[in-house]
Amino acid sequence: MDKLEQYQIAIKQVLTEYHNWVSGAANLTDESCLVSDDNNHHYIWCFLGWDEKKRTNNIQVNVRIKNDRIWIEEDWTEEGIANELMKLGISNLDIVLAFHPPDERKYTEFAIA
Repeated sequence: MDKLEQYQIAIKQVLTEYHNWVSGAANLTDESCLVSDDNNHHYIWCFLGWDEKKRTNNIQVNVRIKNDRIWIEEDWTEEGIANELMKLGISNLDIVLAFHPPDERKYTEFAIA
């Protein structure tokens, strides 16, 4: 299995687990949605709903594969998607915490770009 396929499988596995876990919650008022685009390498887990008459769209996780690395653009999980991916064998040097400014990424244990 090549690296791209390994990344796609790992990302979808982690996001699917979160989506399935949250979807089973009895008190969930918004709809948990999972979006996977293997052709363009974008993966999003979000909540869609309504706040009175205003439509809500809350992205919990936004991940993409770019330049042979996994770029975590947004992550509002408690455990952290990067940690979940590392449990599946993805190297921390193949993960970019893109939600940090580029000049601050060097202070993390992850790739800078």
